[in-house]
Amino acid sequence: MAEGPWFYCIKHHAVETRDGCAERHRLGPYVTREEAEHALQSVADREQKLTQEDRAWEGD
Repeated sequence: MAEGPWFYCIKHHAVETRDGCAERHRLGPYVTREEAEHALQSVADREQKLTQEDRAWEGD
């Protein structure tokens, strides 16, 4: 079984090792394959948190 680091390829919607697609097409690195599998959800969660912080800062 391959070892990490792991990446999520946004071009192919697949988890890859360091030998995968070019860096511009991927998110990561992630320590575990499972973290990479949930990369898009992690990004969405962080974006939502930052948006809420921005709104609080701006007084909305």
